[in-house]
Amino acid sequence: MSEMLTMEKQASVDAPLMRAAVVTGPGAVRIDHLPRPEPGPGQVRVKLEGCGVCASNLTPWAGPEWQTYPLRPGELGHEGWGVVDAVGEGVTDVQPGDRVATLSHASYAEYDIADAQAVVPLPAALDGMAFPGEPLGCAFNIFRRCDIQAGQTVAIIGVGFLGAILCRLASQAGARVIAISRRSSSLELARDHGAHETIPMDDHQAIIDQVSALTEGRFCERVIEAVGKQWPLDLAGELTAERGRLVIAGYHQDGPRQINMWLWNWRGLDVVNAHERDPTIYAQGVRDAIAAVTAGRIDPAPLCSHRYPLEQLDAALDATRDKPDGFVKAVITL
Repeated sequence: MSEMLTMEKQASVDAPLMRAAVVTGPGAVRIDHLPRPEPGPGQVRVKLEGCGVCASNLTPWAGPEWQTYPLRPGELGHEGWGVVDAVGEGVTDVQPGDRVATLSHASYAEYDIADAQAVVPLPAALDGMAFPGEPLGCAFNIFRRCDIQAGQTVAIIGVGFLGAILCRLASQAGARVIAISRRSSSLELARDHGAHETIPMDDHQAIIDQVSALTEGRFCERVIEAVGKQWPLDLAGELTAERGRLVIAGYHQDGPRQINMWLWNWRGLDVVNAHERDPTIYAQGVRDAIAAVTAGRIDPAPLCSHRYPLEQLDAALDATRDKPDGFVKAVITL
């Protein structure tokens, strides 16, 4: 038995190594060299080309009291893409050499393991393009649940990567889009992606008054809150028309929220929490995004505005938090 354990230990030591980022504490990261993981039954291993940086990373990066460290190698990275280089037993839908977007959870590394149903093949037309499939799929799943119709007025609160794509999709659907965001560069981005009106997010009542004037007091049939903070959520309720739909796309992870239930009741709002957890639905959103990019309906390339090597993951996370001039989304390249 001891000889077998010794052989297994030596095999692990001799296994090919990969680089993986490890968040060791608030605002701190190191790069470890670890054995490359092996796919189990129903799994694939992906040699990553890159991974998008999500704003949801910022709470564990800041160090809330409930967070424990170090995180697992590669953890927080969930917007990866790359090439399948090994498959586990029973996998037939993809094979080594296929370029894919991944729905996995440790992609701040050179390799990651994903369930076979959680990778989506990328067509040759997208070769060479950075393709963070998870947030693109998220945008299309949110859009589907908005049920936006031609002729409606849609307010989008918060214009970053997600908000810009939703501006494009809503305007393509024939809706009148009002984009509300804090930075002037975000408002310019919204206009570039089809927004008909833009409003700085600086004064609560002034925004309400302006949207009321733009809609002759009716407000908006659809409102998408894409920030994940209390004030934008408050504002979203105020801007939603009677019997309108308030869609929560922002990721609210920093504590409980209060809502004006009297207002929501009085206006008879439909409230949709547009986050998905079913891998099948997630993957369908990614496929929808692939089809739209391939057809030229959207172009994610300009939205991947800042690129960093794995060794500068800390700088990428800081930029996601601080949003330097022209920032939309950071991606890690490998």
